[in-house]
Amino acid sequence: MFTGIDDIDWASLTHAYGSARDVPRLLRSLASEDAAERETALDGMYGAVHHQGSVYDSTLACVPFLLALAEHEEGRDRAGIVELLVSIGGEADDTGDGSGGTGAGSGRERQLHARARAAVRAGAPVFARLVGDADPGVRQVAPRAVVGFLDEPARVLALLRERIQREREDRVLIALAEALGLFARRHPAYSGPALDILAAQSAPPNGPALRLAALGQLAAGAPERLPENLVAMAVGLLRERSTVQPPGEPCHAVTDTLARHFRRLRPSDEEGSQLLRTLHRALGDRVPERIALLNGQLTSPGTSDRCNAVWMSSGLFRAWRGDYAEPVALIGRQLGAEEGGLRDAAVAALGDLFALAAPAADALHALVTTRPDLWVRRWERGAPTLGAPLKALARTGDPRAVPVLAEILAGPAVPDDLGVVVPLLGPPAGPLAPALRRELSTVAPDSPGAVSRALPLLKALTELGDEGAVPEALRLLGSHSGDEPTGLLAQAAIRAVGAFGPAALEAAPVLRRYLDGGSGTAAAGALWSVEGDAEAVLPVLLRELKAKDPYRRTAAAEEVAELGPAARPALNALRRMVRSGTVWERTAAAHALWRIGTTAVEPVLAAMRSAWAESPYPRVRIAEHLRAMGPAALPLRDLPEAELGAGRRHLAREDGHGSDDIPKDERLLELCRELVRGGEAGPF
Repeated sequence: MFTGIDDIDWASLTHAYGSARDVPRLLRSLASEDAAERETALDGMYGAVHHQGSVYDSTLACVPFLLALAEHEEGRDRAGIVELLVSIGGEADDTGDGSGGTGAGSGRERQLHARARAAVRAGAPVFARLVGDADPGVRQVAPRAVVGFLDEPARVLALLRERIQREREDRVLIALAEALGLFARRHPAYSGPALDILAAQSAPPNGPALRLAALGQLAAGAPERLPENLVAMAVGLLRERSTVQPPGEPCHAVTDTLARHFRRLRPSDEEGSQLLRTLHRALGDRVPERIALLNGQLTSPGTSDRCNAVWMSSGLFRAWRGDYAEPVALIGRQLGAEEGGLRDAAVAALGDLFALAAPAADALHALVTTRPDLWVRRWERGAPTLGAPLKALARTGDPRAVPVLAEILAGPAVPDDLGVVVPLLGPPAGPLAPALRRELSTVAPDSPGAVSRALPLLKALTELGDEGAVPEALRLLGSHSGDEPTGLLAQAAIRAVGAFGPAALEAAPVLRRYLDGGSGTAAAGALWSVEGDAEAVLPVLLRELKAKDPYRRTAAAEEVAELGPAARPALNALRRMVRSGTVWERTAAAHALWRIGTTAVEPVLAAMRSAWAESPYPRVRIAEHLRAMGPAALPLRDLPEAELGAGRRHLAREDGHGSDDIPKDERLLELCRELVRGGEAGPF
């Protein structure tokens, strides 16, 4: 297996952490008799030699030895080695273009990935032999490798067909069905026989798991061959499967090593999770059917089925628009589950929904009421944070969260993030203002953690319109000199003061001290708000409109817009910005030009249309500007109309990023409906 390994100058090769001199040890450890040593070695391969999908010269040097290890019949854990090879080769996706989704950027990176694909493809005969290996774990992962790397479609189809006829292991048959689906999508000319096999697998007398797997592959590659009652059939098969599936730890994820983490976070019922996730992915934009399927999962008698449904619901909610009241209420029902993992999964899913979680508010409130130990989460290191159930309840805007937050504010340890949820509660949170002020008064501006403590409190008091917070904001400002880089805390205090307008007139002298520093734009905007002195603030804003940093120019344009006609000296700079720059610059400059009121509307609308089309990120801001423009924005009415007709969220992503993407999209939809209704009624 290791012939020639010592002839390679590993020290001259590299991996993610420098010299690859340790790679021979990792390779030899993959053949160890000790299971822990093998797992640690595989962990090292993912962590260094194939770090986060990257390929290095040492990765290429490893491929021949990994292929030999994978084919060594006496070896253990060979399935993990095959999975590693598939990942290195970058052929784990459905694109068929060999890109593998690696995202390689530089020319050298692309070259390394191309060489890695070629090296793994050269080992395709190994994968073909492994399809019939004695180890069922190896047989489970080999079919996908054969489809990905063996460039002989007829032979691949024959291998899969023969193995299906001989195979008796359910998990391997499911893997073969998945490989057939991938094969049909990659080789349309050979898809007919593959789809015929999948259609046969989707019917009795095959078991429920295999039938579900085949249905998922048909949905992805040949939806016309699906039964009309697909969802009802899938739910029935799921429940049939759960009656024969041994109980496990339904919401447990195996993440004890880096290798397993990179391969995937595996719930105890990984098979069930994959089967339904494949079907959901194949259904794509057929949202009503996906909702019906999700409802079926959430009402399954199997705890594992319900937990899998909760985890995969987030991908649907985050990516697609729809009426989710019923599945959200069903997720709320899981909050009463005895199995703590299921309850925690439901809380996490609801917490990302904000106001869309309202159908589960009663269940959240019941959990918060009966479990005060969950109000605050304490960590071994760092400040406490708001407990997930209470945070989810507050994010719905439910006023029943207010008394609980008041009790926490009266306690000895107030979570730093408590103030973040207060604005979401609106006017009912007004009684919290005195306690929030008291908490803010305990923040020493120069203390460690002052920013993370003070910013949410300032934001909450500002949103509540609590003018009594002005002295505290001034206290935070007064501790700094205006010419030093004052950072986030000072800017937040400045904006808080500005939000109170003339009621904060006493802050004017302090704000003037900040005009020439790094917070000049914020100070100018606040000073205009409290004092209305254009002569004092315009020089600062004109200076910032010429800054090299586009973020500074954008912020300045936004403040200039507040001045309206008084900002006429800024017209030339704004006209330059509206013709070039980032989408945010063009949006801010266009709005400012409109507010100043001396520019024809056509350039303003053109800038907003181009920014809307170029990027989804400024659309909420643009929609707000269009609403403010009234009838003058009617020529852009097609933008909100098209947005309302789109099924996909404007910031759609099904991963775990963008936790506030859903409320942003709901806000955009609200504005678009308002704009379209206004246009139908007369004034826009």
